Amino acid sequence: MLVGSTSADDAGVYRLDRNRALVLTVDFFTPIVDDPFVYGQIAAANALSDVYAMGGRPLTALNLLGVPTDSVLPGIVEAILRGGATKAREARCAIVGGHTIRNPEPIYGLAVTGLVNPRRLMTNTQARAGDWLVLTKPLGTGIIATAIKRNLASQTLARRAARLMGRLNTVGAEVAERGLVRAATDVTGFGLLGHLASMCRGSRVGAELGRDQLPVIGREVFDLIAQGCVPGGSRENQKSADAYTEWNGASDAEKALLTDAQTSGGLLLAVPARHLDAVLGLLKRCRASSAAVLGRLVRSTRPMIRLMP
Repeated sequence: MLVGSTSADDAGVYRLDRNRALVLTVDFFTPIVDDPFVYGQIAAANALSDVYAMGGRPLTALNLLGVPTDSVLPGIVEAILRGGATKAREARCAIVGGHTIRNPEPIYGLAVTGLVNPRRLMTNTQARAGDWLVLTKPLGTGIIATAIKRNLASQTLARRAARLMGRLNTVGAEVAERGLVRAATDVTGFGLLGHLASMCRGSRVGAELGRDQLPVIGREVFDLIAQGCVPGGSRENQKSADAYTEWNGASDAEKALLTDAQTSGGLLLAVPARHLDAVLGLLKRCRASSAAVLGRLVRSTRPMIRLMP
């Protein structure tokens, strides 16, 4: 076993031989959009992301589905599964089966097995002081999902968020296979700061972030924060972040964005300085949703993460 549960990484990794290791992960959640097909796409992309975050490529997946059979029609179930299947095909990942149970509310996701070269493996324990932090998707999906439930998000913003959440993080495999990045994580339920903190702990470094460099899905997100569209998970994330973050006068809106619980978020890459231009160029060629340089890792300090004024 190369990676287990001790480092709070994105997936487990089990070595087969000198050149191959299995990447294993599982993820599922309840609907965050009304369209069942889009929900299936987002849930599948979210599960597949863990493999890409380790630098691997998905091979096979198993569907995990729970439905309240008295209220969810078979056509809706079929649409969810079709949505997941389209993302699996895009990832060249074979869905080989799955399991369905009765559940009070719908849940859907995948158990995914991928393949990675152990010498190209990315983990959250291999970052180094001096690495640049690069984020591949903008922030705000948790806030937008909450606003959708309250009928406060514009259709334009809701559609854009759904497209971003449905995008695969294949660039993780691209940068790993080229030997450009050794440390990465995907930004999901613990928010940007929570996942960065795990990387800092695992790699024994600190981080400095520029407050004016945060990518956001749309300026409307700040209006939604002002209207109280901050999910409960994000509020808990912020309480945790207070213990390891020097806010330096950050506004409440900035704090909410930095700790927003993402769904199918981007990859946070710790990029050695000598590879930064190559990584940014590759992100551009791959048409990544974002190529934001957020700041740098520094020698371990207390607090662990510092926002630069």
